[in-house]
Amino acid sequence: VFYPRSPRALAPEAARDLRRRLPSYVSAVGLFVNEEPARVREIAGQVGLDVLQFHGDESAAQCGQSRPADVPFWRAVRMRQPGDLLESERVFDGAEAFLLDAFSDGYGGSGQRFDWSWIPPVRHRPLILSGGLDADSVGAAIRQVRPTMVDVSSGIQGADPRCKETERMARFVAAVLAEDARRSRSPSGTPT
Repeated sequence: VFYPRSPRALAPEAARDLRRRLPSYVSAVGLFVNEEPARVREIAGQVGLDVLQFHGDESAAQCGQSRPADVPFWRAVRMRQPGDLLESERVFDGAEAFLLDAFSDGYGGSGQRFDWSWIPPVRHRPLILSGGLDADSVGAAIRQVRPTMVDVSSGIQGADPRCKETERMARFVAAVLAEDARRSRSPSGTPT
């Protein structure tokens, strides 16, 4: 997280050190909110980011200008009403994926859930579901929404928003794996 007002914000140097500890098969995603394009490119190069995630009021042009040529971007959609995803897909045609989160006055991290019925069944790009997920809700979220990925932060954090609780994280991952196993056992082999 490279948004200075977030309690989860990291300095680029600290993020670079964490990036070096990741195995090659784990992607490093950098979250930005209304940052200057040159600064996003600088941080992406300094840290070695694999994906940029834009959570602010950036235009499609700003998202494109902010990324190094070989780094894709994901666009966060702060879901306020039905149609928000379709509008974002139309406007942000360069986005590799869309991260859906509940609308809040701030930028992300509210831990609130939005109405999943607002997500259209036909999608044109991968979806990452976020907002209010924890070990008790992620199975239902996967069944109902069928996202490409799920995103969790407050649902597994401890008292310090920059620290995750191992037990809560383990329960969350177990719930995701249980849902994956349930889907693979279905008679048709397709999600139920």
